[in-house]
Amino acid sequence: MQTKRPDWLRVKLPGGEKYNRLKDILRTANLRTVCEEAVCPNIGECFGQGVATFLILGDICTRECNFCAVGKGKPAVPDEEEPEKIARAVEQIGLRHVVITSVTRDDLPDDGANHYAKTIKTIRTHNPTCTIEILIPDFKGSKNALEIVLDENPNILNHNLETVPRLYPDVRPGADYERSLNLLEMAKEINPELTTKSGLILGMGEEFDEIIDVMKDLRAAGCDILTIGQYLSPGKEFIPIKRFYHPDEFKRLRYEGEKMGFKHVESGPLVRSSYHAAEQFKLF
Repeated sequence: MQTKRPDWLRVKLPGGEKYNRLKDILRTANLRTVCEEAVCPNIGECFGQGVATFLILGDICTRECNFCAVGKGKPAVPDEEEPEKIARAVEQIGLRHVVITSVTRDDLPDDGANHYAKTIKTIRTHNPTCTIEILIPDFKGSKNALEIVLDENPNILNHNLETVPRLYPDVRPGADYERSLNLLEMAKEINPELTTKSGLILGMGEEFDEIIDVMKDLRAAGCDILTIGQYLSPGKEFIPIKRFYHPDEFKRLRYEGEKMGFKHVESGPLVRSSYHAAEQFKLF
C-alpha cells in the first residue's frame, strides 16, 4: 500500500478573485457543488476559472460507497426552489456549459428523476444557449426514471462505473456493475444521438487487465467519452489507496481507449468526471 503522494499529484492551494466570487455566489444562493462535497483536488483550478459542478437533491446520499466523501444517511426533503436557484446562478456566473450531478436518492419514488428534469428545464428557460451535462445515479435501473430525464434533452448524459466489477462489493455496496452498464446502454437505445460518458477512478486494488475489460464493456454499451483518474482517499475511514498510477500509465490507457473507439478519453492523475467538461463538449 502506498501512502505518500507523488509529486505529480500536488496542486496549488485554491484562491484568487474568480475563486472567491464563485464561492460567494454559491453561498448566497445556498447551493452545493460536488467539487466541495467530494473534496475534489481540482477545485482551485475549476473555481478559479468560474467553473463548478452543481450538486442537487441535498448533500446526504442513501448509498454507502466507501470511496466517496459525500455524507451518508437519511436525506432531507428536496428543495423545490433548487432548480430556480441553480438556473439563476448559472446566469450570474455566465456558464456556457453546466454540469449537474446529485447524491443517490433511493428514498424517493422516482429516484430524483423529476427533480433532474425540472432543473434542466429551468436552466434552459433562463439560459437557452447553455449546454447541459448531467451526471446521474443509477436510478435503481429504472427505464421510466431515465426517460423522464432524457425527455428534457440534456446534451451529455454521464453515469460513472467508478471501478471494476470485482471491487463493487467493497467499493460500491448497494450499486451493481451490470445495472450501471445497462443504464448507459439503455440511454443510447432511448436516444441513439445522445452523447454518453462514464468514468473510472484507479488505485483501489484493480488490475490493469480489469481496467481494459471495463473499457471494452463501456464501448460495447456505446459510451462516447471516458474519464480516468487517480483515487485519493478522503480519510482513514475510506478505502485505502493501494497504488498510485504514473502519468505514463494514464497516457497508455488514453491510447488504448482511443484504439477502442471512444470519441474522447480524458486520462490523468487529477482527472475527475467533470474535469474539462466544457472543452470535451466542444469536440462534438
